[in-house]
Amino acid sequence: MTTCGLLLYPGLTQLDLTGPWEVLHRIPGVSLHTVWKDRSVVRADSGLALVPSTAFADCPPLDLLLVPGGYGQVHLMGDEQVLDFLRSQGARARWVTSVCTGSLLLGAAGLLAGYRATTHWAYHELLALFGAIPEEARVVVDRNRITAGGVTAGVDFGLRVAAELGGRRLAERIALELEYDPAPPFGPGHPRVSDPALVAELKAAVERSLAERRELLSGGGA
Repeated sequence: MTTCGLLLYPGLTQLDLTGPWEVLHRIPGVSLHTVWKDRSVVRADSGLALVPSTAFADCPPLDLLLVPGGYGQVHLMGDEQVLDFLRSQGARARWVTSVCTGSLLLGAAGLLAGYRATTHWAYHELLALFGAIPEEARVVVDRNRITAGGVTAGVDFGLRVAAELGGRRLAERIALELEYDPAPPFGPGHPRVSDPALVAELKAAVERSLAERRELLSGGGA
């Protein structure tokens, strides 16, 4: 049995969590837990209500720890209860993982120093502040750290984990079950190939969030 714990918190981006979940629950022998400080309902940044299956204090030792991203992540970078939970579970987990800006929480907990890692493209520069080695890729695997890029990369992440746990054939089967055959009607959705004017527009839109994270880190909050 492989025990996986997915961190819940107010303001997470639900697809960062539910994308991997949809893949992981199809892997034979996997037990999944959604984990938060208590069992209270939390709301994603979209307003979707999510219910933790276990509290920090009751969480079993995890083989795989997953931290999703979202705008609520910035408020946890100085939350010692959350960071202590990540450090404790991360120290013994077989896999320490993240999707999107969840990697910044792993970094704040000291779990990415010296590791290659990725995150959402808009926040990529912040990884180096934690001693991580930023790498632009959809999914980055460095020893037992697996980090994924922004939001939709969580499905790619899940398939990579499926291959690690059950082999490539299993990952291919799950991709087929999910009809994972991306063909975006608009896009593509990455700054290296998107319209430069659109990239500039989105960068301006997220600058406040990026500046908030920079300020927190420079002030020693993480």
